[in-house]
Amino acid sequence: MAANKTLKIGDVSLQGKFLLAPMSGVTNSIFRRIVRKYGAALVFSEVISAEGLVRGNFRTLRMLRFREEERPISIQLLGSDPQVMAQAAQIVSRFNPDFIDLNFGCPARKVTGKGAGASLLRDINLSRRIIEAVVRATPIPVTLKMRIGWDSRSIVALQLAKLAEDCGIRGVIIHGRTASQKFSGEASLEMIGRVKEEVSIPVIGNGDVNSPERARKMILTTGCDGVMIGRGALGNPWIFLQAQAYLRGEEPPQPPSLKEKIKLCLAHYRMALEEMGEFKAVREMRKNISWYTKGLPQGSTLRKEIYEMERSAEVMRRLSLYQKSVVTGGVCGFG
Repeated sequence: MAANKTLKIGDVSLQGKFLLAPMSGVTNSIFRRIVRKYGAALVFSEVISAEGLVRGNFRTLRMLRFREEERPISIQLLGSDPQVMAQAAQIVSRFNPDFIDLNFGCPARKVTGKGAGASLLRDINLSRRIIEAVVRATPIPVTLKMRIGWDSRSIVALQLAKLAEDCGIRGVIIHGRTASQKFSGEASLEMIGRVKEEVSIPVIGNGDVNSPERARKMILTTGCDGVMIGRGALGNPWIFLQAQAYLRGEEPPQPPSLKEKIKLCLAHYRMALEEMGEFKAVREMRKNISWYTKGLPQGSTLRKEIYEMERSAEVMRRLSLYQKSVVTGGVCGFG
């Protein structure tokens, strides 16, 4: 049964079934280290432009850096030219990640307008050429992340998954929506299950997993080998440990207390300061603070104040004050 079987992609056996999704502007080295600590079985880089790598763009090349404690790690490539994608895969291979992933699922207009991401679902022949070129170009195991189709009239997940397997792809990740849906409606568990029935390589389900219960449901309903969690992990890295325990039939760890959430938020902030410097960290961490404090008492007041702050010391003092005020029962007087 998929729930009990070890998830193995290529020759790599993963310690768990729950993976961190690649997310632009989010899944940097800091965030990847945090979620690995909290049980993510495999982490992914941010979405990386193949064109940027081939052109030697410094900022793009920096995105390939990772630390050993982040392993196992996959680098995700985005592009629409088979030759460029193959060259980019060769560059990535020098960094020796555990996997290279191909992005055939991003629905953003700035991506699909260039023929990349989910736009490739409209051109199966081009998809094949990209897959074949990348698989030939690298000894690193290659996986493929896709949506189920461009729209409801062109569902190609089954066809593309079979093609990918024939071309040497070692695992497929299926987001159960079409590109035209973006993030509206519900992800189709039925289609993920159909793909699982038809291919022998690992199938990872993706979409709408924002709780341990939903993670378990996806595996039990579809038979998929693992689950990729994206937005559900924002400000909530605990979801990986909780989902793994829930799948094993154990009592999941208690949800983090407010104190624990702010403690991790502060630790995240310190890591960002160390690696990014004051100016960038203050701005980059605003969204993370929003995620950590979502749903907390007077969280909106806290976020509004922090968004106006320009110094990290001021932000961290405010977070510490908030933590102490709420823990001691004084939240109504906070601020």
